[in-house]
Amino acid sequence: MTDLTGKSWMAIGETDDPNALIESFEAEAAVTKGDPVYFSSDHKVSPAAAAQNCIGIAVKSATIAAQCPVLLRGRVKVKAGGAIGRGKAVYAADSSKCVLELTDQAVNEAGSGTYTVYYNRRFGTALETTTTADDLLFIQL
Repeated sequence: MTDLTGKSWMAIGETDDPNALIESFEAEAAVTKGDPVYFSSDHKVSPAAAAQNCIGIAVKSATIAAQCPVLLRGRVKVKAGGAIGRGKAVYAADSSKCVLELTDQAVNEAGSGTYTVYYNRRFGTALETTTTADDLLFIQL
């Protein structure tokens, strides 16, 4: 694991962005600080352990039914699930609750191929380049 942020004293799920937007939601499942979270019910969040339409990163751990503060906009430290290029779009999450590079989807405009566009899958932008799973980086939500 390599910390590419230059801020090794910061933990996963922490921000140093003075303009970060953080809101609290009820935890529908136990959430750990740094988990990407999604709306599992109206106004309730759960940690994403697969590709979800995530809304943010938990900035504190929360038990079921407790309030969970979630960073919705700003710069936050996360763990990569693999190689991610700086400036690339990322989505969340894999089974380890890590962010992954969102690759462009091939479109067959001249043929009969069909595809689904996941407009909400883009979670943020990578601010560093990672080379392996478990590298730490900042993303901008």
